[in-house]
Amino acid sequence: MQVEIKIDSSVTEPKVIVFTDKMTEEISGIVRMLSEAEPQMLTGIQEENVKILEPNDILKIYSAGGKVYAVTDSDEYVVRRRLYELEELLKGKPFARISNSEIINLRKVKNFDLSFSGTICVMMNNGTSTYVSRRYVSRIKEVLGI
Repeated sequence: MQVEIKIDSSVTEPKVIVFTDKMTEEISGIVRMLSEAEPQMLTGIQEENVKILEPNDILKIYSAGGKVYAVTDSDEYVVRRRLYELEELLKGKPFARISNSEIINLRKVKNFDLSFSGTICVMMNNGTSTYVSRRYVSRIKEVLGI
C-alpha cells in the first residue's frame, strides 16, 4: 500500500481519499479506524438548550411518540438520533438493550427481579422500574451471567 501526505496551509480540515481498484478487508479496516478516530458526542435537547450528555450519567434511553429520550438522575432530554444509532455509539460501555424501545445503563440498576414469569423487572437506582421484554430476556441473562 502506498501512503501519500500533502501539506497545504489553505486546508482547514484534514481529508482522506483512498484510491483502490476494489474494496478489500484492508480498506474496510482503514475506513473503520478513521471513522472511529473522531469521537461522537451524545447530546440532548431540553427546551431550547443543547447539553452534552455523559454516558455515565444516563439511566436509560427510550423511544416514545416518535422521539428518543435520554433520562438522567435529574432531567430528561430529547436525543436526535435513532435508538439503534445510540446502541452502536454506546457499544463497549455498560449499556444493554432491554426492548425494542429501551436501552438501560447497567451501572444504574439497583436489582433485577426474576420472579415475573417470562420477563424481568428492572429496578433503577432512582426508584423507577422498567421491564425486559420477552425477546431480550435471554440476552440480559447472558450479560448478567445467569
